[in-house]
Amino acid sequence: MKLDFSKLEGLVPAVIQRESTGRVLMVGFMNEEAFRRTLETGFVNFFSRSRNKLWMKGETSGHRLQVKTISTDCDRDAVLVTVVTEGPGVCHEGYESCFFRRLEGGEWVEAEPRTFDPKAVYADTAAAKAKEGQL
Repeated sequence: MKLDFSKLEGLVPAVIQRESTGRVLMVGFMNEEAFRRTLETGFVNFFSRSRNKLWMKGETSGHRLQVKTISTDCDRDAVLVTVVTEGPGVCHEGYESCFFRRLEGGEWVEAEPRTFDPKAVYADTAAAKAKEGQL
């Protein structure tokens, strides 16, 4: 059974969930190559829409996502990937989950503390981008 990559310009949404707790950590997109690499490596790979390229989660931070199971929805146009995380969080802003904000009284509030310092984790990347004039 194949996934349907035809609906979102060759992409399927990939919901990433921690296997041990069921917490949703992030949502990304996969094209066919990212999905294939995920299967081959056992680590979650995505297609970056903003950078127009493949990337493996954790290639910069070391906070990789080891695949435990992959499920698809009834239309085969989205996947749910349960993972074991390597590192204290997956969010590039320093949180365990990208879903760290909660709507309270009509305002978005940070509902949990940071689990790591993103400046320390991504320091080399930020310095390299600044050197290349990308920041």
